[in-house]
Amino acid sequence: MTATELGQALRRWRDRVPPDAAGLAAGGRRRTAGLRREELALLAGVSVDYVTRLEQGRAAHPSVQVVEALARALRLSADERTYLFGLAGLVPPGPDMVPGYITPSVQRLLDRLAGTPVAVSDAAMTLLVANPMYAALMGDPSQLRGFQRNGVWRNFLGWPTRVRHTPEERRAFEAVLVAELRSTAARYPGDRQLRRLIAEVRAGSERFAELWDAGVVGRLEASRKTIEHPQVGLLTLDCDQLRIEDQDLHILVYSAEPGTEDAEKLALISVLGTQSLAEWR
Repeated sequence: MTATELGQALRRWRDRVPPDAAGLAAGGRRRTAGLRREELALLAGVSVDYVTRLEQGRAAHPSVQVVEALARALRLSADERTYLFGLAGLVPPGPDMVPGYITPSVQRLLDRLAGTPVAVSDAAMTLLVANPMYAALMGDPSQLRGFQRNGVWRNFLGWPTRVRHTPEERRAFEAVLVAELRSTAARYPGDRQLRRLIAEVRAGSERFAELWDAGVVGRLEASRKTIEHPQVGLLTLDCDQLRIEDQDLHILVYSAEPGTEDAEKLALISVLGTQSLAEWR
């Protein structure tokens, strides 16, 4: 396969994805019914220049992570995803790698939850995709790159968050994050990216190293989270984690009991979010 064939396939798939299907505003004059290059770049978390070089055949060797992100952004089927990996000269991640493929059925589920804050992470707690409501509630994640997208990395290395914990809640949350990550590491011992993540967080956080050495094993469960939004203030929401066992994906869903002040604040965030987030990932 050639770089030209890769670029042609990306352009063909980009042209068939309506912007509204990907959660993007379709307003204004458009030369194509599909995604613009900058929109694909935003959804895949890469630069517009890199998408341009890929489509023009000037970048022939994208990484596994980039190809996976492009497959998600372009909403490729399983066969199309495999074909894209082949065009890039790569083999799709095997059973020893943490999976990051969002199937069309899972994507349809996300589409139907457009009015609810929803994010999808892989088994290592790396954010794969978030809808506009999640971005409005928790902050727009579209500029996060690499390990910045990983929940364990962010929580242990001091990344800003809108979630507010008491000291006791914080310690318990840290323990369960490490427990979940250890369980994932046991399932995917051959994943070098996961090993690099663990090594980097361990080197940068004494608390993580302490918990990792303690051998805690477990999994994240449903919880209630207090979030400090910069415009509406504090609100406490139910945070449910749905697991897609076959793909080893985590779907994080935030909701409020109807009729409560928290529900009113969440509705206000929805309005504010549509005004302030022109684009999202």
